This record gives sequence, structure tokens and C-alpha cells, in this order.
Amino acid sequence: MQITVIGTGYVGLVTGTCLAETGNQVVCVDIDENKIMCLNNGETPIYEPGLETILKRNIQLGNLQFTTNLKEGISNTDVIFLALPTPPKEDGSADLSYLLNVTHELVNLIQSYTVIVTKSTVPVGTGDRIEDILSDHLESDLFDVVSNPEFLREGCAIEDFMRPDRIVIGTSSNEAKEIMMKIYRPYVRQNNPIIYMDRRSSEITKYASNSYLATRISFMNEVANICEAVDADVDLVRMGMGSDSRIGKRFLFPGIGYGGSCFPKDVKALLNTASQNGYDFQILDSVNSVNSGQKKILTKKILAHFNGSIQGKSIAMWGLSFKPNTDDIREAPALVMIDEFIKRGAHVKVFDPEAMINVRRIYGNKLIYGINQYEILEGSDALVIATEWSNFRTPDFRYMKNLMSQPLIFDGRNMYDIEELKSLGFNYECIGRNSGLTLGINQGHHKLSLAS
Repeated sequence: MQITVIGTGYVGLVTGTCLAETGNQVVCVDIDENKIMCLNNGETPIYEPGLETILKRNIQLGNLQFTTNLKEGISNTDVIFLALPTPPKEDGSADLSYLLNVTHELVNLIQSYTVIVTKSTVPVGTGDRIEDILSDHLESDLFDVVSNPEFLREGCAIEDFMRPDRIVIGTSSNEAKEIMMKIYRPYVRQNNPIIYMDRRSSEITKYASNSYLATRISFMNEVANICEAVDADVDLVRMGMGSDSRIGKRFLFPGIGYGGSCFPKDVKALLNTASQNGYDFQILDSVNSVNSGQKKILTKKILAHFNGSIQGKSIAMWGLSFKPNTDDIREAPALVMIDEFIKRGAHVKVFDPEAMINVRRIYGNKLIYGINQYEILEGSDALVIATEWSNFRTPDFRYMKNLMSQPLIFDGRNMYDIEELKSLGFNYECIGRNSGLTLGINQGHHKLSLAS
């Protein structure tokens, strides 16, 4: 099929590349000339495992092209995927200006029947707004507007697109339904479902899915904090819970809060939708609040250990991205901690396998950037683990101990065995596990407060 993807951000680039991989003729459109030039040369602006390989392959095969010319990009197309950014406004609502501006441009360019697909995460009713704009200028038989939310996990996006758990399609048009089926048939050969529904239900499905996963994460972070207060072990609690088939094992790992481009934005957007419709979504209010607090919890432990002052201390940090296998630092807990460390006069040294360039753009020479994970440990008073990259899982602890000023690890991702680190002489503090230390954030005079 002839397919156009408008927007070459994370969702648009993965979508366009994966659609080309199954033999479609795909043109991706973006206004960023430098990005388009790089993409046409096979260079990806984001880190996503496997993406660059299939990008280059499909460019060479002639299945995938990139352009800044919208008219050229949609000529002879059957389907237009809108994968434009919908960033949050100050009130939490989604900014639809990019999406609606492109829609206004399309009304002058569509000449034959075209399916317009919203791949962007959009509030309920956005499809109706797009349809109204098109209807003011085009005959109804020239287009259909379809909702097709993405469910891509950063770091696993290629696998998620090529072998999806499910595909959600919101449309009442039989013609559009047939075209969408034709596009997605190669991806559901293992009989994973294509679920058809009305457009509004499809739009809210994305928000509801991400908000529920965010709720599970925040719930387990609260459980971890209770475990610390009562001297229980959240890992054992997690196993006891996850063995229940009604609950399941996924998204039950406690830590220092969720980040990224999806969960924070989608929780706020669903809260905003609820508020606009006169509903008080109390659970999501709490989820949002808990996550903000959880990003500060490791800093509280560090301050408690150093009697409230880290002035002049050398703190090393492993991991900067909001999760492993991505260079995305949006809403990353690591940045919240870095800001607090700098404000309190600490010297901060950082290492991340992929996110260093993005962090350097924000902090410049305020941080020391390591060539590898061990270099930044030399002379450090503490190591903070903010992202669970696989190359952090089995480090050389004896070498680490010789490098550090004191063997002190604050682990925001519960990566290591407590008894092993104790036997090696480390002080090891983690989240919700019985580490044997007396640094608990709710214990007497160690209770500290971090201003928002």
C-alpha cells in the first residue's frame, strides 16, 4: 500500500519504518530539514534497538522515503498516519495545535479517498474535531478518520509493532476497516486480536491503558515505602502478589518513579479530560502525587545518611534515561535527583550508555561525564543507580570498592543482592527491601523534607 506518516518523532519513525518492513511504500514527512537529511542517509535521531538496521534496509529497498514536502508526501497515498506531538500544556491538557494545523493543510491536498489515521495520543473527541475540519472543505466520500493508538514501549518498540499484543482501531466505516485490516494483517499472524470499536472508545483506551500501568507502578512504590516502615521486604511481597493470576507479575517492581513521554503526560491528560467533564478522578490524582514524591525518595535517603548535607560530596550516578534501552530523558527521575544534588552543592559525575548527549544539552559543564561506568567512581562518596541498564547488573564490586572513597550504594532499581554486598563490605540502600540499614526515611530525626 501507499502510506504516508506525518511526523518523524518516536512514534512516527517506528511506525513508518515497520510499515515499510512488510513491503508497503512509505513516505515520512517532517518540517525539520536536518532530521530529514539524516534520515535519508540512514541515520536515526533516536536510540531504539533494531531501528537503524531496518531503517537502512528499507531505504535501500526503496520502500521508505523521507521528505519535508507535504504535497509530495501524500501524492497517491491510500492512508495518512498522523504521528505528531501532543505535548502537555500547563493545565495538563494535550496541545493539539500540531495535529490540527496539519489537518488544515490536508484539506487543500486530498484529491481522492484517503484514510486519515490518528496515531498520536489524543484526548477523547479529537477524531471528531479532525473530521469537522475536513468536512468543511471536502466531500464525505473523500475521507474517513480513524483512531489507531500506539502501544509501543521504548526499548522494545520494534518488537511491539511487529508482534503486537493487540491492535485497536476506532472507526464506523467498513471501507476504512478493510484498509486497516489489510495494513495490519501481516502483524497478527499469531492471531493476536485486532479490536474494532467506535472512535471515542479507541481514543480513551490508550489513556486508560497507560494510566492503569502508571497506577500499578505507584501502588507498588507505596507498598515499598510501607515495607520499609514495618521492616518487611517488598521483593517477597511482590512475588506473593504476582503469583495471583488476577494480578500478574508485570509492573510490580518498585523504584524511584516512572518517567518518559507517555505515562506522565497521559495521566495528566486523562485527569484533565475528567475535570472538563465534571468528574473527580481521585485515583489518578494520587498516582500523579505519589510519582512526584517517589522521584525524591532516594535523595531523602542520601541526605539522611550524610546528616542532611551533601555540600562538597562527590556523587556518581549510573543511568540517566527514564528506563533502559533508550536515550529518552523526558521526566526521568535521574534529572530530579541531579537538580537537587547540584542545588545542595554536590559534585555530580554521571554515566549512561545512550543518554549522555541529551543530558549534556541540559546541564553542560555542571556535571562530570564518564567514559565508562567505573571511571566516575574514583573518589566518589556514593553511587546512585537511577536506571537498570543491563551492563550495571553484574559489576566488579571489589574493583568498585577500591575506587570509591567509601563503599556506599543507593540503588533506586533494586538490582543487587543485599547479602552479597554486605559480605563485600558495602553499605547498600535500596527501595522497600530489608537492607539492614537504619536510614529509613520515616525514622525519627532522619525524617527530611524536600521542597517541590
